[in-house]
Amino acid sequence: MTDHSLRRASARAARTRARGFALQALYQVMVGGNPADEVDTFTRDLSGFHKADAVHFDALLHGCAEQAAALDALILPVLDRKLSELSPIEHAVLWIGVYELQHCIDIPWRVVLNECIDLAKEFGGTDGHKYVNAVLNQLALQLREIEVQSERQTATSPSPTAATE
Repeated sequence: MTDHSLRRASARAARTRARGFALQALYQVMVGGNPADEVDTFTRDLSGFHKADAVHFDALLHGCAEQAAALDALILPVLDRKLSELSPIEHAVLWIGVYELQHCIDIPWRVVLNECIDLAKEFGGTDGHKYVNAVLNQLALQLREIEVQSERQTATSPSPTAATE
């Protein structure tokens, strides 16, 4: 691996860790009703936090907590149930996914979905990741329409070499 590849892989791992810590923190905000600032301080003292991308963690925790109503307003129309029927883990994972789709345009939409699916698999119920995938796929088309459509067109277009063979 080149230095550049190693730095990118390290940055991805740090962001993955940040998402995991943000999910745990958002759970405390949602279920425990704890203020985000207090949860932030507590979370930074957890083992392994020093390996997380602290800036991304801050963006996710505080962004999701502050924009909870707006995130829910985007999520609700694509659900087949009430928000109150979602597990707090699935709900928080959806917040993270929607927040990243809206505000972290440097992260490809597929990466956002894959990371959220992995979070739901690790922390959520048995099939919660399937539900998260379905909801975020719909929201990705809405929030990142050009990126999603472009990728889908590229995937269905014949390769230039296939046309000449």
